[in-house]
Amino acid sequence: MRRVRYYEYGGPDVLRVEDAGIPEPGPGQVRLRAEVIGTNFVDTRFRLGPAGGALFARPLPGRPTGDVVGVVDTIGPGVDASLAGRRVGALVAEDAYAEYSLAGADDLVPIPDGVDDGTATTLASTAPVALGVLRLGRLAAGETVLVHAAAGGIGHLIVQLARQRGARVIATASSASKLEFARSFGADAGVDHTAADWPEQVRAAAPGGVDLVVDAIGGDVLRQSVDLLAPFGRAVVYGAAGGELTSVPVTSLFGLRAVLGFSYLAWRAAAPAQARDVIAELTRDARAGRLRAAVHARLPLADAAAAHRILDDRVQHGRVLLVP
Repeated sequence: MRRVRYYEYGGPDVLRVEDAGIPEPGPGQVRLRAEVIGTNFVDTRFRLGPAGGALFARPLPGRPTGDVVGVVDTIGPGVDASLAGRRVGALVAEDAYAEYSLAGADDLVPIPDGVDDGTATTLASTAPVALGVLRLGRLAAGETVLVHAAAGGIGHLIVQLARQRGARVIATASSASKLEFARSFGADAGVDHTAADWPEQVRAAAPGGVDLVVDAIGGDVLRQSVDLLAPFGRAVVYGAAGGELTSVPVTSLFGLRAVLGFSYLAWRAAAPAQARDVIAELTRDARAGRLRAAVHARLPLADAAAAHRILDDRVQHGRVLLVP
């Protein structure tokens, strides 16, 4: 089979397509014959090695992660035989960029008939993250939420889900086209976060402050966002695309504000039943057409480096997919 790995840290060109043996599932695992693979921005940070920051340190050889949708090809010991032949999605933690990959049987998400590939790739992890941060942030109808990186693979899902739950959405992105994209998914207002005065633009859109901030950028964006919170406002941090998680001054919290951190893996480990319920809810939404993912690019597996260039340049509107 073909797979993608990297044997040195660096830019997208370190990604290599190579031939390898087809993996065999171990106890509790299944093997997936991949149909489509959703790429995630975090793998561009892993690929950089030390230059990506200590938060993203991973040993060589690099084995990219990804949201794999495919058919269960083989089951391992102790796995329900009825899973064989089913079309499922899974967050694959290693060697996701491959024609065949391994996943835990307990981590599989059934993909309903009629759900498009892009949306299917969100159901195992990215859509649960989108809804999970809103749940952790206790978003209520009528509140105002500030969504950073609103045109990204997770951001545009957060915009949809927040709007459907009766919130007013202020989206930030780095270009006019991205802001228009976010509006097409339900954002009420858009702010270019590369502008020096972006906090003032948010204040103009929400003079009383925002009730919830969801942020995957970190650094100064997070610090300034906390100052935009209304009394009893919450900020939920679920990533650090900027490569930095700067300290938030404790004094900025004295205005009855809170900062919370979200990790999908930690959430799934701490509240597995809640995570399963969220995935079931999102799967119903996808089947009914209430949840949809935009696909920015669909590329052959051999063009994994091109996919990473898109992610590095942060020009994507939605998901970037690889097709084996």
